[in-house]
Amino acid sequence: MSVRTRVALSAALIAPLLLSGCAGTQASTAESKNVADVKIPEKVDPGTTLTIGSPEVQVALKLSGQADKLPFKVKWANLSGGPQCSEAFRAHSLDVCSAAEIPSIHAHWTGLDTKLVAAKFRKDPIHHPTYELGIAPGADIDTLKDLRGKKIAYSPGQAQGALVLRILAKAGLTKDDVQLVELPSTGDVYPTALGSHQVDAAPLGGVNIKRYAAKYGKDGGKTIQHGLRDDPGHLWVPTESVSDPQKAAAIREFVKFWARAQVWIDQHPDEWIEGYYVKDQGLTREDGEYLVKQNGHPDIPADWTSAIARQQQTIDLLAKETGKKSFDAETLFDRRYESVAADAIESDGEAGS
Repeated sequence: MSVRTRVALSAALIAPLLLSGCAGTQASTAESKNVADVKIPEKVDPGTTLTIGSPEVQVALKLSGQADKLPFKVKWANLSGGPQCSEAFRAHSLDVCSAAEIPSIHAHWTGLDTKLVAAKFRKDPIHHPTYELGIAPGADIDTLKDLRGKKIAYSPGQAQGALVLRILAKAGLTKDDVQLVELPSTGDVYPTALGSHQVDAAPLGGVNIKRYAAKYGKDGGKTIQHGLRDDPGHLWVPTESVSDPQKAAAIREFVKFWARAQVWIDQHPDEWIEGYYVKDQGLTREDGEYLVKQNGHPDIPADWTSAIARQQQTIDLLAKETGKKSFDAETLFDRRYESVAADAIESDGEAGS
């Protein structure tokens, strides 16, 4: 019934370049459309098509045997994250994307109207951070306060950029107390910048945490903990997609499958390591085992009140540090979907008990 082909959107290839250009040409802030009154049909039309950018979930659904059970048509886009997805949203070529908390905020400030329809966090997030702060060999940084006067890699509009500002705030510093060096947070750009002394500090995520220490540790390279929550993950959509009743219904069903995929990943670490980290991402099994341990266990809330409050704190901090106008975080969340993911997990648990 469903069409499941991974499609590479050409816009994604030039997204980082286009993103900076768009900010100056779009309205200063998005005028968010109120979708609360749009009734979502109880059943999804099987002829409805969604284009989804969530490669990790695509693999999880395939490995778990759920991919062929999606009750709508799907085109899988091989992209995720803020810059790629926002450009695809602008081109009206993407309906759903996996992203962290910052892209939706940045989109609002650049005139792109979007909504968050699912939220995921990590249990015990302080001990399972998404990022650690990489320190260059010889940078003489042992604590966050030692960042004063240092060069720090900075990617505005992405989670790493916001984390840098939050780290500075925790250390009692502002961006004027350091030198922010704008660099894209893709691939091994940050580890390379650290190793070559282009920057003194940079937030490192995923397997780069492990690899950086292995490669540069003998020279004095290291990572330090920032002690902040950095775990928000979302399903992010253009408002036009959830304004369409049939697409809104298909998105509701995808949120359910997304939630089940998170549980399956958590409960099947060996299959996930082999099927995703090794075969799909080309990592070693050792890398995969490290990432499974680093990621910890998912926390999918049925109530978004705390998530929205944390999002508001991030908005206010970014507004203060960047000169943007603060706004109500509530406008970013489509609360028609608030309990969908948690309810799907609970119903599956009851069915299996």
